[in-house]
Amino acid sequence: MSEQELQFQDKIDREIRIEPRDWMPDAYRKTLIRQVSQHAHSEIVGMLPESNWITRAPSLRRKAILIAKVQDEAGHGLYLYSAAETLGISREEMIDQLHSGKAKYSSIFNYPTITWADMGAIGWLVDGAAIMNQIPLCRASYGPYSRAMIRICKEESFHQRQGFEILLALSRGSEDQRRMGQDAITRWWWPAVMMFGPADEASPHSAQSMKWKIKRFSNDELRQKFVDICADQVKVLGMSLPDPLLNWNASRQHYDFGPIDWEEFWAVINGLGPCNRERLEARVRAHQEGSWVREAALAYAEKRKRRSNGKPMERA
Repeated sequence: MSEQELQFQDKIDREIRIEPRDWMPDAYRKTLIRQVSQHAHSEIVGMLPESNWITRAPSLRRKAILIAKVQDEAGHGLYLYSAAETLGISREEMIDQLHSGKAKYSSIFNYPTITWADMGAIGWLVDGAAIMNQIPLCRASYGPYSRAMIRICKEESFHQRQGFEILLALSRGSEDQRRMGQDAITRWWWPAVMMFGPADEASPHSAQSMKWKIKRFSNDELRQKFVDICADQVKVLGMSLPDPLLNWNASRQHYDFGPIDWEEFWAVINGLGPCNRERLEARVRAHQEGSWVREAALAYAEKRKRRSNGKPMERA
């Protein structure tokens, strides 16, 4: 390691945040750009499965909550794009990478939302898994990323609670409502478990990310925590997780759970999930149809700049 690299790692080891103007290795910058932009893409694409149910929510209260939740996800994406921009990549480049398929987003959003109960399962399981991943990121070594995550985690906590409350209401409803809730849990459980990424031995970035303290825990450590929490919470719902091998292991003080279908995981990652094409097409279409908004905003910003510089504003 060079002298600069040694000094950089020393700051990391002493828990000193790295800021945009600080020197950093190119590999650290590239790793953060990949991770933060992927996180931003996931927040934006993640709006799509839930927005599908805004007009079909069962009550005005549920509709208002779901609208607020989707708006939160949009805000999270903007925070994260802004954090990534401090690393020297433009928002346009990140969006181009998403639309071209070069950049990835969380595979969980490539599954369909079939019933209202899916809104509960997404809130409880998907947002619950996201919180498990994201709370340690509040202590990530890169300052803009860690600061963005503090607010995001507060809002994700609300998302998780409202999802569980939807399922709790269904669990206390009619037999059809209980069946709908159980069906949603059954369909979303394994995709949620896969959200933590590949097993540690198959994760090429984890070791270095943990050395740089971008990550604090391995994929499998976080996955185990998630399973342990959900295995107890599902009992409150009077429902079950779709894993016949789920069982408390007294010697490990953790729940054992069944094997993950890694073939499905990699298939969805590589674009072969149920909704991959649909999600990407929706994002590209929205970007194209929203071009006039961006152009108008840029024109207005230019007019304000001209006015602040004492130049007359042009009239359309």
